[in-house]
Amino acid sequence: MNRETLQTLLTECRDMARRAGLAIKAVADEPETMDVEAKGDGSPLTRADRASHDVIRQGLDDLQPHFDILSEEGEDQSYEAYGTKTHWLVDPLDGTKEFIARRTDYTVNIALVENCQPILGVIYAPAHKASWFAAAGCGAFKQIHDDEPLELTPSTNEQPTSAVASRSHLSAATKAFIERNGIETFVQHGSSIKICAVAEGSADIYPRHGVTCLWDTGAGAAIAREAGCRIVDLAGEDLIYDPGLGIKREGFIVFPNGMTFER
Repeated sequence: MNRETLQTLLTECRDMARRAGLAIKAVADEPETMDVEAKGDGSPLTRADRASHDVIRQGLDDLQPHFDILSEEGEDQSYEAYGTKTHWLVDPLDGTKEFIARRTDYTVNIALVENCQPILGVIYAPAHKASWFAAAGCGAFKQIHDDEPLELTPSTNEQPTSAVASRSHLSAATKAFIERNGIETFVQHGSSIKICAVAEGSADIYPRHGVTCLWDTGAGAAIAREAGCRIVDLAGEDLIYDPGLGIKREGFIVFPNGMTFER
């Protein structure tokens, strides 16, 4: 896909993510107790998840060129049908557990996948009015509210001294990774903000030992890679975004190009 088309799509998706964020915040700001359902896999679902999905689905349907949409809250669960086709990969509300707990580190994730790799990504944190965004060959940036976007610069450390880890899914394997690498400090967050932390250099590395879905990392992968980072599986191979191989992955590590560590 050419750079001009990617830039146009990126602009549209940034605006779309903000509108989805407003739909989420409208639910978050309601004083009454939040309605929570359990999906088939046991994960939580709220009205905010659905509201964000509806905004994004309508917005993506209106874009040209048109691509199929694979969303966590979509009705199409035939993941293998997407295979190697260019498609949108969406998590309308990443960090639903944080949202339900009325914490602020939840995000909207929109990615465009081509040839099994994310080539465009937008992550928006509604509670902070912060967005991270990138497209292949166009640079990776962070913007707070309407301030001037700043280009992302990851850590230049040869070995990691700081890490970011999941608040809701901090496993024994991740703790062992942190200890094994002599990492001095680590901060826990929810959602794809953790990938952004490595892309912007506020953390050196993000290890995740545990199952995630492609929509959890697609937008973050596009941003991190354009910023100068890698996102690999636990064997050290670049993460592949082919839904035909299944929607779930066993874990991953995000780190700047050139950084060395013990897996």
